[in-house]
Amino acid sequence: MNGLKIVAAVVTFSLMLVAAVPQGRYLAGSKPADYESGIDAQAQYNSHPSAYLKSKKTSIDGFGTLMQDFRAEQYVGKRFRLTAFVKTDGVQEWAGLWMRVDKGRESVAFDNMQDRPIKGTSGWHQYEVVLDVPENASGIFFGLLLRGSGTVWVKSV
Repeated sequence: MNGLKIVAAVVTFSLMLVAAVPQGRYLAGSKPADYESGIDAQAQYNSHPSAYLKSKKTSIDGFGTLMQDFRAEQYVGKRFRLTAFVKTDGVQEWAGLWMRVDKGRESVAFDNMQDRPIKGTSGWHQYEVVLDVPENASGIFFGLLLRGSGTVWVKSV
């Protein structure tokens, strides 16, 4: 019986490690606590594990995002293209890539694919978001967004 408890504890701990937000990224959005993220070895693209964003509830009035950001200086005056492969399962509202360019605290360019949403269940497809980075831009923020419930995976960002 003790052996079964140890195995259960190891499996639970291993699942917790996999469900940790991937290094270099963080959860945000209007309801980040209603989502989880991690690395999924089963949902592979080109034989490599993918990152995922998954709702914890069957109904959520809000969104979560798995995101990253960096300083914009080396991209000022250029066009910046974010591409990634995305797949979905049971997305009730919509999912998509998003990107924002800021000047200080002001957003000066934004696209979240809301006008071309990913819905339902789909296999791996390449998507892109393209923005111009104006003079004096300070930061570029980007990620994967899930509004409502479902699961979305991303690879090859």
